[in-house]
Amino acid sequence: MGTTQLETAPEPKYWHLKTVLSDALDSDFAVGEILPNERDLAARFGVARATLRQALEQLELEGRLQRRRGVGTTVAPPRVGVDVSTSQHVWPGAGDDAWKPVDCTLAVPPVAVARMLDVAADAGSGDAVHTVRRIRMTHGSPVAAELLYVPAGSVPELSAIDAPSGAIRARNVLRELQRLGLEGQDRSVELGSARAEDAKELDRLPGAPVLVVTTRYIAAGGTVAVSVATYRADTCRLTFGDSGDLEISHDGEQRQAS
Repeated sequence: MGTTQLETAPEPKYWHLKTVLSDALDSDFAVGEILPNERDLAARFGVARATLRQALEQLELEGRLQRRRGVGTTVAPPRVGVDVSTSQHVWPGAGDDAWKPVDCTLAVPPVAVARMLDVAADAGSGDAVHTVRRIRMTHGSPVAAELLYVPAGSVPELSAIDAPSGAIRARNVLRELQRLGLEGQDRSVELGSARAEDAKELDRLPGAPVLVVTTRYIAAGGTVAVSVATYRADTCRLTFGDSGDLEISHDGEQRQAS
């Protein structure tokens, strides 16, 4: 097999500089420390400021740096470990849940979610579901935003006159959902881009890389709720506990990874 053009291409200057800067962050700077300005950094490493900016942008995407208005560029703390294993089957809002309910509305779910819930994704069909929005905070900063889709049939005792919207309504939906006997859940993780609403809540720019965790909750022999949680890719690392239940999808097939 011949050598491809990609294999012979030299490493970009900014990529090499990113590696050098990453080593410097580990040895010369502390978490939270403000980096020197671009002119001084470019002179220190003997590179053009344009090359430096590319390297800094890459390190920011990787979560090594944080740019804060009025402060400058600082060394970011280590990524927050978030356990997304399914070894412990619990409902959203149960136990020591780290999520904070923000709002709850009735809305038609996205097509992919509607398929999992076996409801129609047509605004005129009457299949609007309870859409609970929650936020996850760590050390005072938002790290994830979630939309939890719950069909009316999953919470039949929920009163329409009991808080029509808002955080109270969200808590009521979660409370009613916990009345069901949870039989299991499955979860998938994929790389995505932050939508405008999620970006605003997570203090990111629209289109920023995020980790999307989709969870299907199973009870009474079917799917009774679906969660779509968006995690900041720059501050979170997802862990899978001891269960080894990471699902790898390829060409429509799935296999277990341990």
